[in-house]
Amino acid sequence: MSPNGSDRSPRRPMRRKLLQALTAGLVLATATGCTYKDFPRLGMPTPTTEEAPRILSLWQGSWAAALAVGVLVWGLILWSAMFHRRSRTKVEVPPQTRYNMPIEALYTVVPIIIISVLFYFTARDESKLLDTSKKPDVTVNVVGFQWSWGFNYIENVPGSSGDAKTDKNLDAIPDQLRNQFPANAGGVYDVGTPGTRNPQTNNPGPTLWLPKGKTVRFVLTSRDVIHSFWVVPFLMKQDVIPGHTNAFQVTPNKEGTFLGKCAELCGVDHSRMLFNVKVVSPERYAQHLKELAQKGQTGYIPAGIAQTSHEKNQRTNNL
Repeated sequence: MSPNGSDRSPRRPMRRKLLQALTAGLVLATATGCTYKDFPRLGMPTPTTEEAPRILSLWQGSWAAALAVGVLVWGLILWSAMFHRRSRTKVEVPPQTRYNMPIEALYTVVPIIIISVLFYFTARDESKLLDTSKKPDVTVNVVGFQWSWGFNYIENVPGSSGDAKTDKNLDAIPDQLRNQFPANAGGVYDVGTPGTRNPQTNNPGPTLWLPKGKTVRFVLTSRDVIHSFWVVPFLMKQDVIPGHTNAFQVTPNKEGTFLGKCAELCGVDHSRMLFNVKVVSPERYAQHLKELAQKGQTGYIPAGIAQTSHEKNQRTNNL
């Protein structure tokens, strides 16, 4: 015991060790120079596009920030419960702190800093992921409708004549995008029903074919209500809105067949709006388009609800 009869001195080393452990935990959680591969995916699937690691890194960083804040809060709660409990201090009412400007400024400024940092990284990554300034190698018009999907391959395919820039079925797509379509792209299409299944995997839904290593631009249109185009291992999804066209680009870097689904509650059979994405070599992709043309699936299916002149010709940074 201390000279004054209290037992506080032996507890001080414990307090120091607790603070040191909390500090070490915060440093390990926030100050390491690891890449996204060094952290667990935290529920995310393995990325299969060149853009997906950016999304995964943002997801992991958000978890790390949340963990750091959680450790700090939990540590302060435990510290208060252990070292300021009534049975230890024998004080009926502990000292009350009011109108402490440094403390009030601290718990006001710190959350603002945390939110600002998260906002910066989110805005930075979003601008990169939605950038469509690069000319794509492949353009696919994804058409959502109750209760399945259609895919217009905007390509110059042998056996298919026409021009995607003037095709009436694609009138719902803004001129800024249509002007970037390949010249004389007669195109081919594929369309599914809720009962359609992939012949190799037997997974439900139609199958969208994509070439590995090629930049693919998705042009998203809807015929009826709001849907959401989500290819799970791409870690990227975007709304499919009637009367408004969205677009984004990815570069698949892994061959295989992956699952996709509608991520927006769109009605009674929303759960049946499934599809598959088959990533193959560029040569096999070109062969598949020829096979669609041989089946008579040439031209384009209607893309969606017609847009007003203002919406169709709007100027945006993304289109």
